[in-house]
Amino acid sequence: MNHGKGRRVKAQIDSYLSRLATALNSRAFDEVPALGEVLRSVWRDGKTIYLCGNGGSAGNANHLANDLTYGAGVNHGVGLRVDSLSSNAAVITCLANDIGYENIYSEQLRVKANQGDVLIALSGSGNSQNIVNAINMGNSIGMVTYALLGFSGGVCKKIVAHPIHFEINDMQVAEDLQLIVGHVVMQYLSAYGPAELQT
Repeated sequence: MNHGKGRRVKAQIDSYLSRLATALNSRAFDEVPALGEVLRSVWRDGKTIYLCGNGGSAGNANHLANDLTYGAGVNHGVGLRVDSLSSNAAVITCLANDIGYENIYSEQLRVKANQGDVLIALSGSGNSQNIVNAINMGNSIGMVTYALLGFSGGVCKKIVAHPIHFEINDMQVAEDLQLIVGHVVMQYLSAYGPAELQT
């Protein structure tokens, strides 16, 4: 490798890791334990968790749905009921074509979700209209709404019941943080299982 180019790559690595390290010290992590306990409760009660996002965040929604469906439950006989609204290309393209891309998630929630279910929206900017609409729909149904957000948090920070906001102006780091939060919670659920039955 050309030494000059190697130094540029090393500088990029150092810069990226510095931004990630700063974000990992964010007070936003103070909100994560509550998310873990909410998911333990919905696991016990048989409620459903819905995830959604756009682009890389859609990929993360699918990834975390897998982790919660299987990984969290390996030690407990069964995982959580999870549905990534980003996963079904036929549904997404149908809704986008017929009623608009801004409604691809809110319409799925209108049809499938129930009061007491959980919505976890993943958004770097917090301003994507389909995510805003999904949160508004979730709130109207009586879901417990969370959003993992970067940048300023956008509109989503103002309307979601439980924002987990990393004030980082970097889309890739914001997407990394979505998975880090998800993996922390998944490992917590794997270790402790669903909440205890109430008597």
